[in-house]
Amino acid sequence: MNTHETIDTISILGEETHLRLDKLLALKYPKYSRTYFQSLVEKGHILVNGLPCKKREKLDEGDEVEICFELAPELSLEPENIPLEILFEDDELLVVNKPAGMVVHPAPGHPNHTFVNALLYHCQNLPIDPKAPLRPGIVHRLDKDTSGALMAAKNSNMHRALVTLLSERKVRKTYKALCYNVPVQFEINAPLKRHPTKRQEMAVCLDGGKEAITKLSVAKKSSVASLLDVQLITGRTHQIRVHLKHIGCPILGDPVYGNASTNLKWGIQRQMLHAEYLSFIHPTTGKEINIRAPLPVDMQESIDKFF
Repeated sequence: MNTHETIDTISILGEETHLRLDKLLALKYPKYSRTYFQSLVEKGHILVNGLPCKKREKLDEGDEVEICFELAPELSLEPENIPLEILFEDDELLVVNKPAGMVVHPAPGHPNHTFVNALLYHCQNLPIDPKAPLRPGIVHRLDKDTSGALMAAKNSNMHRALVTLLSERKVRKTYKALCYNVPVQFEINAPLKRHPTKRQEMAVCLDGGKEAITKLSVAKKSSVASLLDVQLITGRTHQIRVHLKHIGCPILGDPVYGNASTNLKWGIQRQMLHAEYLSFIHPTTGKEINIRAPLPVDMQESIDKFF
């Protein structure tokens, strides 16, 4: 049986010679992780100029890299008895306080132990959408290391209704962010698009990016840090993290958009971002739903270091 999905060959450009091979390939093929390419190297499925290589291989301009992509194991949804901190629940929807470290739905590199696996166990009859079979019930996302209020639908009608509320900006979402520095700008209107070379990152792009608006207020501040209340007006990927970096107030602990030396100095291991409040009108009952997700212990401890 053929165990390879496809074979691709690339030629190394001059500006790429400083990158490790696994990092370069992860940038060029963003749907795969560095770990995936490291595995291919170890199995001899990546050749440089026709020869097996190492993941830290030093590349020269003009080198030919041949990649044999393995078929990924098929992802399947299995209910898992993972405890959920439920903040609100009725027959049609629920809101949980997602812990940092939990991935929302299965994907290559995270095939199980996700919020969806827990949701399938909690909601025995959750409908599977054939257009998004790995995301039943999911109407919005939080990054893996962002904690806080996460909403899910229990049936197809509620799923459509909540997606409509979100697209019409009728769900108020407020976050707590612990940041380096104190902002002097309290509304950020800076379009975002995929980073031109770091394909797993987003970047501010004033020409051609999608509209992105974030509002801030300062809850606490010190000489080196601030605790911000952040309201999302739009909901772009990594929006808060990129916008706060853009104004010189990166989120403490953010490994991608943050300041590595500052994170190390203060011993903060993950991004200090928490989805604290959700507010919306229930599509069926017409009642206003206001939900607060308590801060996780590690974030409160980090806040206490500064204030």
